[in-house]
Amino acid sequence: MTEYGKRLAAVETGIPGLVLWELPLHGDSRGWFKENWQHAKMTALGLDDFGPVQNNISFNDAIGTTRGIHAEPWDKWVSVATGRIFGAWVDLREGPTFGRVFTAEIDASRAIFVPRGVGNAYQTLERDTAYTYLVNDHWSPDAAYTFLNLSDETAAISWPIPLADVEISTKDLAHPRLRDVTPIPPRKTLVVGANGQLGRALRVELGNSPQIEYATRADLDLTSPQLVEARRWRDYDTIINAAAYTAVDHAETPQGRADAWAANVNGTAALARVAAQNGVTLVHVSSDYVFDGALDRAYREDDALCPLGVYGQTKAAADAVVSTAPKHYIVRTSWVIGDGKNFVQTMASLADRGIDPKVVDDQVGRLTFTEDLARGILHLLRCGSPFGIYNLTGGGEPTSWADIARSVFEASGHDPSRVTGISTDDYFASNIGPVAPRPRNSLLDVGKIEATGFTVPDALGTLSTYLTR
Repeated sequence: MTEYGKRLAAVETGIPGLVLWELPLHGDSRGWFKENWQHAKMTALGLDDFGPVQNNISFNDAIGTTRGIHAEPWDKWVSVATGRIFGAWVDLREGPTFGRVFTAEIDASRAIFVPRGVGNAYQTLERDTAYTYLVNDHWSPDAAYTFLNLSDETAAISWPIPLADVEISTKDLAHPRLRDVTPIPPRKTLVVGANGQLGRALRVELGNSPQIEYATRADLDLTSPQLVEARRWRDYDTIINAAAYTAVDHAETPQGRADAWAANVNGTAALARVAAQNGVTLVHVSSDYVFDGALDRAYREDDALCPLGVYGQTKAAADAVVSTAPKHYIVRTSWVIGDGKNFVQTMASLADRGIDPKVVDDQVGRLTFTEDLARGILHLLRCGSPFGIYNLTGGGEPTSWADIARSVFEASGHDPSRVTGISTDDYFASNIGPVAPRPRNSLLDVGKIEATGFTVPDALGTLSTYLTR
């Protein structure tokens, strides 16, 4: 019998993500009323904001009508409008809980949240039963379902009404046993900008799992109007945006300005829309250039943005856009060194060729190696760190570019005194083309990410390892 006067409460089921909800039901002589779906209250109690886009109703006029076991590629919220059902849920996802079973009766005072990949089946216990479900994706012919036989011996579901005595469709009778079910893999991770320095480091860290995809500009045009249809985005858990326009000086030209805004802002905004609409976590890599470098301390995540040049302006705008996606990490970094042409390799080459360089000595910061940046990003994702902005650079003592050049010379067996320090203004004084303004202080405070348990490696120590390798 339907129970009145309950408090709204979530009840764990033993299947990760599958949550039974007790719903307050208010009744009198006229009937009853309930808040079947109340976003603010339910998310406050821990329900993921799964973003439903469609509401369906299933009606059965006979007792014992049985449907399932179906595992769909979307999340769903199932509740009863009239009548009563017996529900059975079986975890059909890859992992240690594959095959785990949970059963319960659902009436008007109960609902259940069913995550993607958990098989669900329902048997009506009263005549004229109608149950309703919210789903967070539209039906698609490309959607991949997984099924389990209602009478599977391993699941061993105790149906209130024997299956031999109830109405079951021919399709449901033909579903496979658990031993023949292919587990549903987890949602995928997409790395955008996969051929850049960070993209290559992420390839090393993430490997070649079928659930990891890498995209270059040729594979995925972020500025295309068809981006929304380019993938079944509900099949993705995370997008890591490692793509960026980084030609900071060329960005000061008319064409460079347009290209920088198109890549860094328009493309990022398109990804943010996709992430927000599909419940995807978006990881975006930002820069110390969002600050003007005027502070006399390391910049924290909550310091006001104040970019100097076009490149910094586009990165600051992208940060603002990404922050509108409900699930986001903005990872600010500086002085990135990885696999490809970079400052360290240039200095090593000059040292070997007997060239004595003049290097800027009034810009201060810390190197960040792409392997450490990739590890930090994956740390945030795997640890489920709170969404938001995180600074991530190398650690240790602050250095100037001239200090780093001397360290490269010394580690390469050359005299570090061959490097001459020079001011930024003097360095660019004879430059013919446009020059982007640089922040003189690029230090980023990494205390926030360290508080999540990530160990920031010493930048100069990593530099030595990098040069040896």
